Formats: sequence, structure tokens, C-alpha cells
Amino acid sequence: MHKWLPLVAICTGTFMLLVDVTIVNVALPDIAADLATTSSQLQWVVDVYALALAALVLGAGSLADLYGRRRLYLAGLVLFAVASLACGLAPTAPLLIVARAVQGIGGAAMFATTTALINSTYEGRDRGTAFGVWGAVVGAAAAIGPILGGALTEVAWRWIFFVNLPVCVLAVWLTIAVVREARQPGAPHPDVPGIALFTLGAGGVVLGLVRAAADGWGRPTAWAPIAGGLVVLAAWVLVERRRAAPMLDVGLFRSRSFSGIMLGGLLLNAAAFSSNLYVSLWLQSVLGLSPLQGGLVFIPLSLLSFLVAALAGRALQTRPPRFVLGAGLVLIGVGSLLMARLDGGSSWPVLVPGLAVLGVGVGAANPTLASAALAAVPREHSGMASGAVNTARQLGFALGVAVLGSVFTARAGAVLSGAAVQDPSGTASALSAGQAGAVIGGAPPEQRAAVADLVAATYADGLRDVFLLCGAAGIVGGLLVVWLVRAAAPALARRPAEQREPAAAR
Repeated sequence: MHKWLPLVAICTGTFMLLVDVTIVNVALPDIAADLATTSSQLQWVVDVYALALAALVLGAGSLADLYGRRRLYLAGLVLFAVASLACGLAPTAPLLIVARAVQGIGGAAMFATTTALINSTYEGRDRGTAFGVWGAVVGAAAAIGPILGGALTEVAWRWIFFVNLPVCVLAVWLTIAVVREARQPGAPHPDVPGIALFTLGAGGVVLGLVRAAADGWGRPTAWAPIAGGLVVLAAWVLVERRRAAPMLDVGLFRSRSFSGIMLGGLLLNAAAFSSNLYVSLWLQSVLGLSPLQGGLVFIPLSLLSFLVAALAGRALQTRPPRFVLGAGLVLIGVGSLLMARLDGGSSWPVLVPGLAVLGVGVGAANPTLASAALAAVPREHSGMASGAVNTARQLGFALGVAVLGSVFTARAGAVLSGAAVQDPSGTASALSAGQAGAVIGGAPPEQRAAVADLVAATYADGLRDVFLLCGAAGIVGGLLVVWLVRAAAPALARRPAEQREPAAAR
């Protein structure tokens, strides 16, 4: 039993940092009411954490190789705990957003080291078992977040962050006691220019998408950050091509298999989890469910994704990854389309069949994604591929939340405009910020029933467009993966092998 204690320490941190991607969703209506957030601020509470994970996980892997993976994992745990405390105590939305960003930095430090620690701690069959357990934890964490968040929010929304403190203490104690230090001899220094440019570029694109939901696409506050972010990302590609030890060797994208798997990882999280924010707001602010009740609605997604990954994961690993990952994405798309059947008179049971199909798709695709990424690159790039697929997942979630915000507010604004509502865009933004109760309560008493019906119909129409886009993303993504990914080993990247030691070798 003692030999599995390092795995417990590693999986504890992994579970906690990934749960925090989605645990906040169910608490958003309470956060909005308590801190008087705008719709943009509410999106940033979710997005900034995923964006920090996406931007920094590859660079954090370089630090771990250079200074020690156990040391960086411990530093990430401590930073995550301090940031969680700051999140729980935050008196305003801007301070909560800043604390969530710091929490994401700590999460990136942990996430970048977990697979390397497992790899250096276990050998042979034990290593395979350890990675199987770790994969099941990764698959279950994102799905169980809404349920755990709902239970904690029944006490107070701040407890979704306070609960991290004892877990961090346990993980730190176990890590110090049972995890051995490991580092890579001769590891290169972190690619600071690459990390900075990627963070700035991705952040600019997400900022523009979030602003587009609040201000519309015609204003410079929306398109200027997107244009600037794309220019910075183009500069990042040029810089990475010229560095001896880049955070990500962009030459790997010459392989259609690698490109297809990165696209699959991005679309998987975008299609499967980004809509949960708006579903949670509908369940609580429109249907009137409690946070716990709202979280329990996601049980089909949580349960089936875990069962499929745990029971069928080993069998699926023997199948061609293009078909397993492609089928998983298509099932995610079908699940989203099933949920698009809702209307203004629908209640939560309309989501159950779609969530069940979605869970099967997530359970099939998630374990396959990491192994497919490793198989698609030369051996010396395995650490970089592992970090890249995690980056793609979290970036897909961040972009998905921002894009779906624009889709929701555009549709809701059109419905409200057709109903001759004054300030339809402002009302649509209020609905996307979980303020349906305030919109209904602000109407004259004799009109509140009619306004409640209009709000229900408006939110359902906006949510339907969200599901339709997620459905299209999943199905198209699945077909693209089947087309792009090949079983054959990709061509070697542009540099000679001795120059292609990954910046995030793990």
C-alpha cells in the first residue's frame, strides 16, 4: 500500500486543480448576487483560471525540469492554497478574478509536473496502473465539479474555494513525506519570450470575445483585442521557430496527426464543458433550483464519463485513436444537439438524455486524447506533446465560454428586441449574468407573470443556440479528427534530434 501513496499525493492535487475548472459554474448565480457582477466579470471568473492553465502549463514544465518537479509541485500547491483563500475572501468581482488568475498559475505548476512525477516514481506494470488511475481522476474531475460545487454552495459560495485549503495541506504533507525529487539533467531554461507572447496573444483573443458578448462585435473594444491577440500569436510562432528550446516546437504541427489531436483536445473541452456555465444559470436563475439541485442535474454526465473511462478505457486504448477520439467527439456533439430541444416551457429533465450521451463521449475521448498525442510525435517530444494537449484542452474551454457568451447574448438580444423590450442588449447581458430574478422583479406587479414567461423563452432560445453550436463543434471536430489523424508515425520535426529536446520534457 505504501508504494501507492505518491500516486495519492499526485492525484489529490490533480483532482483539485481540475475540479476548480468547473466547480465554480454552479456557484455563479450566488456570486453574481453577492458581488453584483456584470456578465463579462462572470465569464472572467471562469475563463481566467482556464486561460492561466492553458498559457503556463508548458512553461511550468520547463521550470520543473530545471529546478525539480517535486519542488515545483509543492510550490504550486502552496500558491494554489493561498489563492483559494483569497478567492474565498474576495469582497469584489475584480479581486476574485485576480485571485482566480493566481490560482490558475498554481494549478499550472501542479499540472505540468504530475505525469513526470508518476513516470519517475513507477516502473513497468505499476506505471501503467498509475497512469490508468491518474487518467480516471482527470476524467472524473471536470465532470464532478458541478455536483461538488452545488453541495458546497448550499453552505456558501465561498466554500467552493475554502475547501481547497485542507486538501492542499494533505497533498503538501503527503508530497513531502513520500514523493521523491526528480529533474532532467541539462534541462534548458524556460522559454520566457514564448510564454509571454503566448499568454498575451491568447489573453487578447479571449478578452475580445468576452467584450463582444457585452458590447457587440461592432465596437473596437471587441475586435481590437482579438486582432491584437492574433498578431501577437503570429509573432509567437515566428519566435518559437527560431529558438533552440521553445515552449512548443511549432514544427510539430506539420504533422496532420498532431494537428488533428490538438484540434480534438481544443474542441472536446469547448463542446463538452463550456456550455455548463449557461446551463447552471438557467437551472437556478430561471427554473429556481437550488445550487445542490442544479449540480445534481449533471449526474448523468459525471457518472457515465467516469464509468466509460474506468470500465472501457483499457479496451479503447487498443483501438485506432482516430476512431475512438472521433467517435467521442461526435457523441459529445449529438448530446449537445439532444439538449437543444428545450423551449420556454422546458424543465431540467429535458437535459438528461443529452447529458448521458455527452458523458459517454467524454469518457471515451478523454483517456484516448493523451495517449494519442504521445503516439503522434517522436519519442523525444513526448513531454512537449503531453503539455500541448493539456494547453489545448484548457484553451478550448476558455475560448468556448467566451464564444458561447456572444452567441447567447446575441440570440437573447434578438428575442427581446422582437418583443419590444427597452434596452434589449442590456437585458440580455443581465440574463447572462444570472440576474433573471432581478429582471422579473423590476417589472410592475401586474406584468411580472408575462415578463417571467418572456425571460424563460428568451433564455431557452439563447441556450438552444449555445447547444447547437456545441453540437456542430463536436460533430465537425470528430469528423476532422478521423480525417486528419493517422496511425503512422509523423515526420520528424524540422530540427535534428539532438536539438529537439522538449522545453517541457516530462
